[in-house]
Amino acid sequence: MSAAASVRKIGPVLSTFVVANNMIGSGFFLLPSTLARSGAVTSISWFIATLLAVLLGTAFARLARDYPDLETPDDYVRPALGRDLSFIATTMYWVSSWIGNNAIAVAAFGYLVVLLPFDGSQPAVQVAGQIALIWLMFAINLMGPRQIARSQSFCVVFGLLPVAVVLIFGWGSFDAALYESAWNTTGASWNADKPAPVSDLSLVFSSLAPIFWAFVGLETGAMVAGVVRDPARNVPLATIGGVLIAGVVYLVSSVLVMGIAPAQELSESSAPFALVAGRIFGDWAIPVIAAAAALKASGTLGGWMLVTGESGARAAQRGFLPAIFGRFTARGAAGWGLFLVALSMTAIALLTLAPKVSSQFETIIGVVVMLVVLAYAAAGLSLLLGTRARRPSGVDRLFGIGALVACALLLASYPLLTLVWGAALVAVVWALFRVFGSRAVPAQR
Repeated sequence: MSAAASVRKIGPVLSTFVVANNMIGSGFFLLPSTLARSGAVTSISWFIATLLAVLLGTAFARLARDYPDLETPDDYVRPALGRDLSFIATTMYWVSSWIGNNAIAVAAFGYLVVLLPFDGSQPAVQVAGQIALIWLMFAINLMGPRQIARSQSFCVVFGLLPVAVVLIFGWGSFDAALYESAWNTTGASWNADKPAPVSDLSLVFSSLAPIFWAFVGLETGAMVAGVVRDPARNVPLATIGGVLIAGVVYLVSSVLVMGIAPAQELSESSAPFALVAGRIFGDWAIPVIAAAAALKASGTLGGWMLVTGESGARAAQRGFLPAIFGRFTARGAAGWGLFLVALSMTAIALLTLAPKVSSQFETIIGVVVMLVVLAYAAAGLSLLLGTRARRPSGVDRLFGIGALVACALLLASYPLLTLVWGAALVAVVWALFRVFGSRAVPAQR
């Protein structure tokens, strides 16, 4: 490697924050509203979900060592599991990414509407704002990856700093009695979503899937291994470090907000951190935190739309999606693919419209986590089985089993009917691929 090439690569500290930043987004800003309908008991779910994310992170870090030029699930799934399972993993990951963008748009506009002269409690206002954000980010993405990278850097710095102030100085307003009273909110008179009491154990387990939405993005350390110095050493450090940073931030914030604002108010708010900031510092802090959160979530939306366009283009190049998704503009944007994705996201926004923002958010992230876990399971299975050319070591098998156990627990937290619908979707998509899919798929490593 030349000295110049080495200088352009990033080290363990920066790559750790890249991984953490890709996770700290809409889940951080809007999940408090969703989880308020279950209660503070979900702090235990946050701890368990962090451990599951670490198990999955170690698997991806191991794959990055074996496949240093890793760009897409197809790079590691097809050599181990074959073309069909590679198609399922790659396609489900791509679908989960653009459906997940809807959840980010829900969170972003939920905070942005606080600053606008509109009634944010009206579903029509929420969905119109979400659609406007989707097409705005589509237009910015057409300007090319460099513009997205610049805007995202700005959004990260100015979006997270005010929120960090809340997390640091909010403990002076923490009310232990309020926190204890909100431990399990099922059966409360105001809780129309969970009108009957549910046991703590059931709540902890059933909350794993929606909470894990906050950790989607843990695989990005492995996906950028090619730009990390000494990836065999630094990618595992970045992945595990990024997951732990995100996990600590999530756990601390989930405890804090439930001890400052009543659970009922949190559940009805489209901007829970702004609500909490107002209780800590006064009303002047509400628009400041709302602006910061909207900025960060919007930057995350732009970045993930870029990921969606790039992953769709790679899938098209490998015969998994129609060729139109693989066409790039002169500025390097997957223009037509992003256009079709933006149309699909608009449809999802309309189909998932709900009276409460938190309900719409929960519906979307439930679908996303189920789909992305399928791609994560393929990663674990690839490590466990290896390939003819690369037989799995004992450590590979251990990490592969850990990833599969994590995926099994996450899927088991879903209702059976949801899993049946998910399996039916996978079966239909696979059948369409077998009938219409490209036969001339490039061979991989």
